[in-house]
Amino acid sequence: MSAPAGTVAWAGPEDGALIEVSATGDAAHAVQTHVPTLVADEVASRLAAQDATLWGEAAEAEAAVRLGWTALHETSRPLLAPLKALRHELAAEGIDRVVLAGMGGSSLAPEVLAGTAGAQLVVLDSTDPGQVHRALEGDLTATVLVVSSKSGGTVETDSQRRTFEAAFTAAGLDAARHIVVVTDPGSPLEAIAKDAGYRAVFAADPNVGGRFSALTAFGLVPAALAGVDVEQLLDDAAAVAPFFAEDSEANPALVLGAALGGTEPLRDKIVIRDAGSGLFHFGDWAEQLVAESTGKDGTGLLPVVVGAEAPELTAPVAADVLPVLLTPLTDEPEDATEGDAQGDAVEVTVSGTLGGTLLLWEYAVAVAGRLMGINPFDQPNVESAKAATRGLLEETPAPEPAAFADSGVEVRGPADLLRGATSVTEVVDNLLGALADDGYLAVMAYLDREGRPAEALGGVRAALAACTGRPVTFGWGPRFLHSTGQLHKGGPAVGVFLQITGASKHQVQIPGRDFDFATLIAAQAAGDARVLAELGRPVLRLHVTSPDALAWLAGVLGGRLA
Repeated sequence: MSAPAGTVAWAGPEDGALIEVSATGDAAHAVQTHVPTLVADEVASRLAAQDATLWGEAAEAEAAVRLGWTALHETSRPLLAPLKALRHELAAEGIDRVVLAGMGGSSLAPEVLAGTAGAQLVVLDSTDPGQVHRALEGDLTATVLVVSSKSGGTVETDSQRRTFEAAFTAAGLDAARHIVVVTDPGSPLEAIAKDAGYRAVFAADPNVGGRFSALTAFGLVPAALAGVDVEQLLDDAAAVAPFFAEDSEANPALVLGAALGGTEPLRDKIVIRDAGSGLFHFGDWAEQLVAESTGKDGTGLLPVVVGAEAPELTAPVAADVLPVLLTPLTDEPEDATEGDAQGDAVEVTVSGTLGGTLLLWEYAVAVAGRLMGINPFDQPNVESAKAATRGLLEETPAPEPAAFADSGVEVRGPADLLRGATSVTEVVDNLLGALADDGYLAVMAYLDREGRPAEALGGVRAALAACTGRPVTFGWGPRFLHSTGQLHKGGPAVGVFLQITGASKHQVQIPGRDFDFATLIAAQAAGDARVLAELGRPVLRLHVTSPDALAWLAGVLGGRLA
């Protein structure tokens, strides 16, 4: 099969597709331009063989210890038997509620795996006191906590582990019997787990970075304990892996990689919409993979995950926007046809099995990194917000006074944004006025993503996109710090930032620490804003003091849709 035009490429047996990728317009032109060179350079086969030289000399050392993901469909299989045995043991003891404490790749992939399979998994990737309180309110007798962290030093995950361990003990339970750990071999967390006698410790592949870890123990352990058929997941990935390793113009991974990273000029706002793919919140996982892999050195691809309301995809689509639709997998692949698609609307569509689609995007992002001239495996700016948070927790400075308050919303920001404003509407207008023609707005809500804030803020993203005519992202803090946070700081300096924080009615102390979760999430928000401001990014901070104030603010922002 040959598809030099790049309009359609598929992987699978002759009687049906397991992966299908299509590209039109500028995306098809990028495929036509770059895929033949990628084939000639044997990029696909070298990537499958874990060739660390593909991204240049500066990236070689990092890449050499980050390419284990290309073989996980085989190397993760030894996990299957012990996972099956542990699930049966837990079920026999009446333990069937799985809570996952993890951040970034440790939480986003398991959420997709469990949700797609219809399995119940409580994903605790927040320091919001309300969200932590809700997770603690469940039946602890029936709960197993999966603590996922490469090192164990992640402040969110460490705090959650401490809190649950104390809660198990307070409930009269043997806490160690209710805790399972996933970590890198020889990590500090592994030592903690063994010293405490936790029920099980699963070692992940240390040669895989967090955002590429969906098919490692980080993805498989919580998903399997929640009831997901992870063996089928690996089988689906194994079925398409040989196609992704082929130096062929019909390789879907090369086609997607070229479409993502090869348009000229670069369409660097990747707007991802699910069009009935059946893959639960897949865009949220792809968001981290794309943003953290490419957002550095002043360049990057901004993933914009949208729902049914997506003004960014209303014709005419902006010249820097690349629409990517996640579509259902059909039984029969389309014909891979040649031809000039330049007159067509710009669009990329992707469909496939879950295991195969995870591997597809990993290959494609690695390919896009080569085309963009960046190292897709490091994250040089992620540590900056963490360091700022640690500094604020150690200093415990007095809160920054608000410039003014409006209807229960406290306003903070630099003088050039405030500019004499006395209302939230005025200061938001000032922020949006700083938005460049090639810019984006990032809404960052350090709130409970599963409670009332999620309901109140549900329409805000689309409303702001409609009124600005520019892409708008929406991230829940601190979750997004392990995802788009890298691109905010290391990517193109064209973003403006709206941070929303709030007071919580819950007080949840962290055992062994002199701060609680409310203090922690406040420090994370302030630290993130500080780093962005130091980089010259415009940051407006709005703090809601009550649920009524949040509802009012949501009305102010959401009313812009009209």
